[in-house]
Formats: sequence, C-alpha cells, structure tokens
Amino acid sequence: MAGLLTLEQKLQHFRKEYYYRSNQADENRKRENQAATLIQSWFRGCLERAYLSHLHKKAIIIQKIWRGFTARARVRQMVKAAYFIMKMNFYEEMAVRIQQRWRGFFARKHIHSFYARKSYMEGILKKNECVRIELDEICDLQKKERESLKMIQEQTAKVYQAHRLHYLLSTEQCPGVFNSPFRQAPHEMELLLKQVKPSTPNRMVPKSQVSFQGIPGPAAHRFSATESPWTKSTRTCSFRPTLPPIARRNYQVMVVKARTKSLDVED
Repeated sequence: MAGLLTLEQKLQHFRKEYYYRSNQADENRKRENQAATLIQSWFRGCLERAYLSHLHKKAIIIQKIWRGFTARARVRQMVKAAYFIMKMNFYEEMAVRIQQRWRGFFARKHIHSFYARKSYMEGILKKNECVRIELDEICDLQKKERESLKMIQEQTAKVYQAHRLHYLLSTEQCPGVFNSPFRQAPHEMELLLKQVKPSTPNRMVPKSQVSFQGIPGPAAHRFSATESPWTKSTRTCSFRPTLPPIARRNYQVMVVKARTKSLDVED
C-alpha cells in the first residue's frame, strides 16, 4: 500500500509538473515561433544572399569572357581593316609613282623633247638678244631725235626772242642790255641779235603764237628745212585786222636820241 501511495503522490506531482510546463509551453510557444521564424528568415536570407553572390560572380565571369571575346574579335577586325587600308595606300602610292615615271618618260620622249626644247630656248635667247639690241638702237635714236628736236625748239625760241628784242642791240654810242661792259666776252643773245633782223610792227602777232618770256607758243611760226631761222619772216596773220602803215624809222637811232636827251636833262 505504501508503494501505491508513493506512486499516486508521484503521479500527482507529475501531473502538476506536466500542467505547469504545458502552461509555460503555451505561453512561450508564440515567442518561440516568432524567434524560429526570425532565425529561419535570417538563415534563408543568408542562403539566398550567398546564392545571389555566387550567381553574380558567375555572371561577371561570363560577361568578362564574352566581352573579352567580342573585344578581341573587334580588334581583330580593326587590325584587318587597318592592314587592308595600309596595303591599299601602299599600292596606290606605288601606282602613282609608276604612272608619274611613265608619264614623265612619255612626255620627255614624245611630247616635249629635251633637245628640241633646249634648241628652242637657245633660239629664243638669241632672238631676245637681237630684239634687245634693236630696241636699244631705236631708243638711242629716239633719244637723239628728242634731244635734237629740243635743241631746235630752244634755238627757234631764242631766234624768235631775238626778233622781238632786236631793239636791245648795242650800238657804238650806247651798249645794249646784253653787252655789259663788265663782261669779258659778249653775251650769246648779243651775237644772235646781230645776226637776226628786226620784226616789223605793222602786223599783230596772234595770241596763240605768243607765250611768256618771249618763247613762241604751240601755233608759232615753224621754219621749214629750206628756210633759214635767221631770215626775216614774211608770214602774216589772216584772221587779225591789219593796222595802217606808219613811217619807218631807225629804232636804234630813236633809242640813242632818247637816251642822249635824258642824259642832257640830267646834266
């Protein structure tokens, strides 16, 4: 009986313990479930992250291999194209050189012969020398003609001026303007005044034939080859009215008388 009582006591104690522990388990089940869920989610996340990392590494390896393959293929194609372009440039340069040599040889041989051009240039040089000599001769001749024409014009102007200034010729009683007593030799105009004849004042000289300083204008009288410039001119102006004639007198005598009268008055 004692053993039975002890078993009953143990049984009751066991029931109480089971009931207590069942209550505690019911109380802790929700928290444990949340903890288990958290642990499982963390573990599954670790597994997924490890798997994704593995996949990412494998994808990187695959991309690297593919990109390297495509880059090597592209570089290979670029090298082929560059080599082809280089060969074409070389062939074109060689073709240009061959064409240049051939065209030069053909032009020198058949179109522009070197010896023919050389002889042609020598002929041109000789002709240029001849033309230059002829032009120099023509230039010298024209220069001489201009100088002679200028000298004739100057001489004609001097003669015309001497005709107009003939009244200034010196006399035995009174020296002229161009015959200064302080000169060792007479003036050129004095000699020219002695050679020419005085111009008659009964004809008016046209304005077109008179210029300043006694030099004839462009329409002045020009002496012909047979007419002497030191002879008296008989040409008259047809478009000017003639003046009535006056008594001809010796102008030199008149000038001398006027000067003597002035000297007497001064004395």
